[in-house]
Amino acid sequence: MKFFKNLIVLLIFLLNSNYVIADEPSVWLKGEIDKILISYQNNDLPNENRFLMIEQTINNNFAGAGIAKFVSGEAWKNASKETKKEYIKNFKRHLALNIASMMQGYSNQKYELSESKIDSKNKIILIDMEIFSATGSVVVTWRVKKSKERYFVIDLIVADISLVVTKRSEFNSMLKNVNYDLFEFNKILLKQNQESYQKITD
Repeated sequence: MKFFKNLIVLLIFLLNSNYVIADEPSVWLKGEIDKILISYQNNDLPNENRFLMIEQTINNNFAGAGIAKFVSGEAWKNASKETKKEYIKNFKRHLALNIASMMQGYSNQKYELSESKIDSKNKIILIDMEIFSATGSVVVTWRVKKSKERYFVIDLIVADISLVVTKRSEFNSMLKNVNYDLFEFNKILLKQNQESYQKITD
């Protein structure tokens, strides 16, 4: 969980770029991130509107269903179709709420975005983003996949640590407490989402 929070902190530092990339996937990625960050520069925008913008961006640009399935581990295979559908919805909101909760720390750090590279073996696009601070810099690698003429974020890597793998470990700990019953886990995730939503939109 700590890694995930640290990762989201990095994501909120991505607005002031002094480096323009002509590469199509990189331009797409920057544009989608900036949609969120620009809303956080508008002090007149209600918190609920900011969150809804984040949620819309996550739903449109992250491979939410695929990530949700992966992080649920063995609980997925025994769940009903309706339970899986509800879980994917809960997971997408969980992801958006986690990002929104970290936006409080936004400040105007600089970054440089590299051109995309193709991982032919795994059929994915890798985009490195170097984020600068007073104490140094860190590189975040976005794993992006093109499907049906669209790009989707499928993972983020920091210091060789995967966001998706980390979330799977976190969820596994909670699923273990309900004997990997996705129906029961949905209740826990829904409650967490409701509490987080209340805090973010107050």
